Amino acid sequence: MDDINLHYRFLNWRRRIREIRDVRAVRYRERLKRMRRDGDVIRYQGNSDEVGCFVAARPLSKRNRYFEVTIVDTGVRGMISVGLVPQSYKLDHQPGWLPNSVAFHADDGKLYNGNTVGQQFGPKCCRGDRVGCGIFPDSEEGQVTVFFTKNGTEVGSVDVAASPDSLFPAVGMHSLGEEVLLDLNAEWGPEDDEGLMIVDSHEEDWARLHDVKVTGTMLEYVGKGKSIMDVGLAQARRPINTRFHYYELEITDPGEKCYIALGLARKDYPKNRHPGWSRGSIAYHADDGKLFSGSGVGDAFGPRCFEGDIMGCGIMFPRDYTCDSEEDEDEWDMEVFAKPSEVRNDLYANNEEEEDEGGEEAEEGKKVMVFFTRNGKVVGRKEVALPSGGFYPTIGMMSTGERVRVDLHPLSG
Repeated sequence: MDDINLHYRFLNWRRRIREIRDVRAVRYRERLKRMRRDGDVIRYQGNSDEVGCFVAARPLSKRNRYFEVTIVDTGVRGMISVGLVPQSYKLDHQPGWLPNSVAFHADDGKLYNGNTVGQQFGPKCCRGDRVGCGIFPDSEEGQVTVFFTKNGTEVGSVDVAASPDSLFPAVGMHSLGEEVLLDLNAEWGPEDDEGLMIVDSHEEDWARLHDVKVTGTMLEYVGKGKSIMDVGLAQARRPINTRFHYYELEITDPGEKCYIALGLARKDYPKNRHPGWSRGSIAYHADDGKLFSGSGVGDAFGPRCFEGDIMGCGIMFPRDYTCDSEEDEDEWDMEVFAKPSEVRNDLYANNEEEEDEGGEEAEEGKKVMVFFTRNGKVVGRKEVALPSGGFYPTIGMMSTGERVRVDLHPLSG
C-alpha cells in the first residue's frame, strides 16, 4: 500500500512539474510582429506602412538591468526605437507610444513616454551606433528610473510609474531594410573608465572644441542650432604642412540642415564663426556647395554634399616652400564682415558681428593653393595668403543632429 501511494505521489509531482513548465513557457516567451529574428539579429519584415515590434521574453531585473542594440542598417527611414514595455504590449505600435511604455527613437532623437508625441531628448542615431536602455537599481518603490545610452554614454533618464519586473526590453521598426543586433545581456556602468578612455582617445588631435563632442574619430554637433551664432567649431591641434597636407570628413548624419563646413582657418579662429566667414579662413560648405573665403558671401563652387559624401581639403605647397615656426604668433586684426556685392545666403544676412574698427588690412603672407574634393574628385581650388602660424584644419557645424567622421591623415607626401 505504501508503495502504491508513493507511486501516485510521484506521478502527481511529475504532472505538477509539467504544468509549471507550461505556465513559464507561456509567461516567458518573446513576442514579435513584422519582425524576423535570426539569433541575435532582428530585421524588419513589414511594408513600411506598418510598425513592427519585438518584446523580449523576460523583464529587466536588478541582476539583469540593461540591454543594448547595435544598428546594423537604418533602412529607408531609420525609424528604430529602443525601450521598455509591458509584456502584453500591442505589437503594431512603436515602443513608447502606448501607456506604461517608454522608448528612445533613433530617427529623431526623441523620448516617447506613453505618448505618440515625443520630447527632444538626445542625438539622432545612425548605422553603427549602439543604443542602450536600462534601469537604476536604487529606484523608489512603485517607480523606476529608466536611462538610455548611445555608444556607452548616458543620454538621459526618466522616471516611470512601474515596477522593474513589469518592464520588458522592446525594439520597434517601421521601414524596409532596418536591422539591429540585440544584446539582452549587455553590461553598462558609469564607472567604466577604460571604455571612456578608448572612446575619447582622439580628443588630443583637437586644440579647440566648441559645441562639438568627440567620440573616437566622430565629431557630433551638440549646440542649440537656433541662430547663426550657434556655430559648433572643431580646430585641429596641428596646422597643415608639407608632410600632412590633406584631410577628409565623411558626413554620417546631415542633421536638420546639413550646415557642415570643411576648411582651413588661422589659429584661434573665432569660435562662433563658420569656417570661411571671417578673414584668415577658407571653407567648402556642404549645404549650398559654395566656397567661402574670408567673407559671409559665398561663391558658387561645387555640388552640395549629403549623407555618405566624403569632403576633403588640402594645400598644394610651392616647391620652394619652407615651413615657418609653429611658435609664430597670429597677427591678424579683428575681422571685417564683407559687405555683399552679390546675393547673400539668407542664413548669414543678419549677421552684424566682427566689424573692423581700425579698418586696416591684414598683412598677407605666402601664397598657397588650397583645393577641395568630394568623394575623391577635385571640386576646385583657390590661391590664398597663408596666415602667420599656418592654416589649421577646421570644421564647422550648425544644425541639430549633424555628425561627421574625420580622418586628419588620409595620405601624406
